[in-house]
Amino acid sequence: MQKLILVASATILAGCSQAAEEGVVDEPVEQAAMADESGIAADGQATPGMYRITSSDGNIYDEDVRADGTYTQSLNGEVVETGMWDQKSPSQYCYTVDEAYVDEDTPAGEQCNTEQIGEDGVWTSTNPAGETAVVERVQS
Repeated sequence: MQKLILVASATILAGCSQAAEEGVVDEPVEQAAMADESGIAADGQATPGMYRITSSDGNIYDEDVRADGTYTQSLNGEVVETGMWDQKSPSQYCYTVDEAYVDEDTPAGEQCNTEQIGEDGVWTSTNPAGETAVVERVQS
């Protein structure tokens, strides 16, 4: 009888320690999933790539977003802006324009756009001034 009680106690303790260990394993996985959101664009792919951006005034820009954290934006083949980017989450794309391109329409310091893909499948990016552009990833 004592052996049966010892075996039952050992089994219960083993089950409790296994549950505790499983709980420890789950927590880092959740943190890793949250950390993975940075660097992921609204379309679910890694942010670096080539984009075609149609501004609210109808201009079409080509933007090369590089893995090293820099970007170059061109209009009709002419570079019109360069800077640094940071994709904080799929819905928040931030950028800092290089000093050479700062003017009354393009402020210095980090600016963040809100990005989303609507139910119609259109990817939009809205800047801090409330202007919305359409974004398309261009396959190279």
